[in-house]
Amino acid sequence: MPDSKLTTAAELADYVTRRNLDHIKVGVFDIDGVMRGKYLSRDKFLSALDQGMGFCDVVLGWDCDDKLYDNTAYTGWHTAYPDAPVRLLPHTTRLLPDEGGMPLVLGEFAGSAEAVCPRGVLRRVLERADAMGFSVKAAAEFEFFVFNETPQSVREKNYQGLKPFTPGNFGYSMLRSGTHAELYRDLLEVCEQMDLGIEGLHTETGPGVLEAALRVDEAMAAADKAALFKTMAKVYFARRGLMATFMAKWSADLPGLSGHLHTSLIDKATGLGTFFAGGQPLNMSQQMRWYVGGQQRLMPQLLSMIACTVNSYTRLVPGFWAPTSATWGYENRTCALRVIGGSEKSQRVEYRIAAADINPYIALAAAIGSGLWGIERQIEPEAAIIGNAYAQAPDPALALPGTLWEAAQALRASEAATDLFGSAFVDHYASTREWEERQARKAVTDWQLARYFEII
Repeated sequence: MPDSKLTTAAELADYVTRRNLDHIKVGVFDIDGVMRGKYLSRDKFLSALDQGMGFCDVVLGWDCDDKLYDNTAYTGWHTAYPDAPVRLLPHTTRLLPDEGGMPLVLGEFAGSAEAVCPRGVLRRVLERADAMGFSVKAAAEFEFFVFNETPQSVREKNYQGLKPFTPGNFGYSMLRSGTHAELYRDLLEVCEQMDLGIEGLHTETGPGVLEAALRVDEAMAAADKAALFKTMAKVYFARRGLMATFMAKWSADLPGLSGHLHTSLIDKATGLGTFFAGGQPLNMSQQMRWYVGGQQRLMPQLLSMIACTVNSYTRLVPGFWAPTSATWGYENRTCALRVIGGSEKSQRVEYRIAAADINPYIALAAAIGSGLWGIERQIEPEAAIIGNAYAQAPDPALALPGTLWEAAQALRASEAATDLFGSAFVDHYASTREWEERQARKAVTDWQLARYFEII
């Protein structure tokens, strides 16, 4: 668990020195939300705390398979992949239970790299909120499948015939959690030790699928926790001979995996939540209505920041607990935006379009930024959906891009995105999504073989 006093470089340096630690782990998150890092010797780490460190900027110039982008301006062969400056963040320190208490410290890109850094783009959005008089609360919840597999076995099987950790559809199963109580308990304990506290953990519908809801926190801390949880959950299960996946949809026959994001605004002057207004329709304040209006209006333009992989779009089909257009409703799980009623402290918006494959920093930047944009422009939302959103004819104005390529083009064309996130980020991120789509087009899939090999 993070030392409560480790909030400055001096305090962390003292902690490392007093314990005579030989090495410390540092990590950053790339465009896809994949954690990249290294072990640093004590002397190197202490120097980095004081002066920052260099990290090869290829981390921002390759995809999740370490293939180099050929279409980005920020970095590439044309820049020769220099080091980018990274600042270490002492307040993010965690002690790794499975590594004998080894400290893990997060970093973020600085200098010119800050314009395209995922953590940097969220920070700029939160600075906008601060200037508007708000602080932002957020929380993430992730569904993920667990398999009796290893990285070697899934490749040997060509990702076919995989064996789930548990069989059958058994949502909220007390039988499963009781049978595997030690595994559940240890996961909860590890997350507590790493300040990744889980508010709720249960089975979802599907073989071997779990859902973990992380506790609410300040938005940047919530993003750190969400990004860390995805990495650390994979490590946790892998060290126990299992394998977890957060891809949006791994089977055409099973529901996709959600990564829903909950957000709310706090008035900095009063410390009170701004979304609740007793006596108003649905107890929604005007600011909450505008926030939802902005999220709804910009969702088609920002979808690539939320549905960030080619696989993401296989989840966005009717009837599989994933929204298919930019709709909102009160306590309505068929909509893209679900207003959750409650008190001044608990009323919030759930951004349900998001899947488990998100980069939490980028996805939260989109969810929060679009809401702030709505408040700035006093955007009223469309009428709330009552009943099954899938059964109602979608408003053409709320239609979502159907592919990652289309979504990347919508982001490029969005003046709001440039205003919120900066032109450098929009260009770089859209280029990475175009690259991802191009890689998919090269693939000859099992479906294509079965469809065309003999008949055509």
